[in-house]
Amino acid sequence: ASKDPIKFWEELAEDIFWNKKWTKAFNHEPPYFQWFVDGKLNITQSCLDQHLPENKDKVALIWEPESIEEEPKLITYGQLFAQVCSFGNALKKLGVKKGDRVVIYMPMIPESVVAMLACARIGAVHSVVFSAFSSHALKARLEDTEAKVLITADGYYRRGQVIDLKSAADQGIIDTKIEKVIVVKRAGNDIVWENIDLWWHEIIEKENDDCPAEIMDSEDPLFILYTSGSTGKPKGILHTCGGYTVQAKATGKLIFNLKADDIFWCTADIGWVTGHTYAVYSALLNNITTLFFEGAPDWPTNDRWAKTIEKHKVTVFYTAPTAVRMFQKYGEEELKEEDLSSLRLLGSVGEPIDEAAWQWFSDNVGGGKCEIVDTWWQTETGGILISSLSGVGPFKPTFTGLAFPGIKVDILNDKGESCSVDEHGNLVILPPFAPGMLRGVYNNDDKYRQTYWQDYGQNIYFTSDAALKDKDGLIRVLGRVDDVLKIAGHRLSTGEMESAVNGHELISECAVIGIPDPIKGEAIVVFVVIEKKAASTEDELKQAAISQLKKEIGPIAIPKQVYIVEDLPKTRSGKIMRRILKKLFTGEELGDLSTLANPEIVEKISKLVSNEMNKFDSSEFKNKING
Repeated sequence: ASKDPIKFWEELAEDIFWNKKWTKAFNHEPPYFQWFVDGKLNITQSCLDQHLPENKDKVALIWEPESIEEEPKLITYGQLFAQVCSFGNALKKLGVKKGDRVVIYMPMIPESVVAMLACARIGAVHSVVFSAFSSHALKARLEDTEAKVLITADGYYRRGQVIDLKSAADQGIIDTKIEKVIVVKRAGNDIVWENIDLWWHEIIEKENDDCPAEIMDSEDPLFILYTSGSTGKPKGILHTCGGYTVQAKATGKLIFNLKADDIFWCTADIGWVTGHTYAVYSALLNNITTLFFEGAPDWPTNDRWAKTIEKHKVTVFYTAPTAVRMFQKYGEEELKEEDLSSLRLLGSVGEPIDEAAWQWFSDNVGGGKCEIVDTWWQTETGGILISSLSGVGPFKPTFTGLAFPGIKVDILNDKGESCSVDEHGNLVILPPFAPGMLRGVYNNDDKYRQTYWQDYGQNIYFTSDAALKDKDGLIRVLGRVDDVLKIAGHRLSTGEMESAVNGHELISECAVIGIPDPIKGEAIVVFVVIEKKAASTEDELKQAAISQLKKEIGPIAIPKQVYIVEDLPKTRSGKIMRRILKKLFTGEELGDLSTLANPEIVEKISKLVSNEMNKFDSSEFKNKING
């Protein structure tokens, strides 16, 4: 793999069903590249059709609803194939054609998987939007994709409450190009019915279950998934059919050492790339059983997640450090009743996992016998690129491991030189790149070039993550180098959040930072400068900032703390120095303040922050901040 990465990927590609084989494995015209040139395929043929002769009665999907009173659903490969074909035919009848974009704004229900696969089946490009995102976030994605069809649900369950999804969808489609809205009846809540609305169950029952797969070129688009950008506007990451299929199957198979009888639970929501690649595509490509869970892992009891593992005899549990820290907070006592012996492998994804959480996960969930694959990747990379391999190792807490075979990475300093052992630097990916990596930012080529191919030239992909390597070459990823926060595994942009807060008429400007949080990884703190004319109370202004974030982005963006300040620390060119604000919480040296236009404001904000901290017992507060 290291001597000839292209040949290595070609060999892995033989594991996929091709209608026509590629003529050239890799083509590179920096900063653009293609894999499996001229190859023809459809991902659903390798996810479904290929398994039917011998495994049509094997369970493809276990769906565990939130309510413990409701029965789980088991869907076989044969049943999933039939549903995908029926829904694909329904979409075609509505005029959806190859290349059309379809937006999926859905909770964790089986129909979400069917919708994704049906789009892929007929050559439509799916774009899934996280169901907890607000109508504003949905609208931005509908406008950018210019989708004509939206698939949503009436509502869904979260912590015993019905969340009304249809109302958010109705708000989101105003002044967009949406012509039809397909609605899954999940929660039975009252909804407003518009003349463009169609019930999922009504349109699917009229269709037959034979829908020939649209034959796609290897470089045809498969899906667009939006990721937070540090400048505020989310970027539509474009993934293509051939390379993504090969990489999704190979990384799942080799990193998790998948077995035919595995029950794989990836806890990521379908709205994130982890849900796309490992809860859906990789699992089905590898002909295993994937578990889909509707609810919160700690509801109605703290150990619901553990009960689910025991109930369905889960063998591989792939989750985020945020979730592990939440389980850890509830304590080992919660696990006394459960039998987790079915587990053979644990996985971590979404953010760096600290040593305490890693050890707790290993001891209390894995029983000291399960390996932990700590995986690094991005929406942009399509699949895991750095991880130890199950059965191979090495497994070292806080170190992600080595690059996946066939992948070349490096850690560079600002001059473009390789960093020495234990030296912090910028994580980059070198040619020939991963087959499943992004092919562009939808409708924004300038953003593609500037974001990924500018810092080190057009031959080196810059991940925007900081990292270091140890003497054995194992890589520890340290987190983002830009201003994107990881809140409970969700990537949120400071620019997007600041834009939301600044939208309030009484707020003149603001700064958003992330501070360490023992449960969520990072928590949001907002500093607000108010308009001179604002006569509202401080509490009202704080509430205004919180409401803006909730309305524009969603409940995931609710801050831990809002501070009302008279100004923000800025350079003479007017750039807000967020790192100084962050250091007030982490206790780091503030460094040279002479470049600031207003150094006196730092002391004022420092006193304000200190006063808030003193409201807590100091040791308790330190524990809160330092985890």
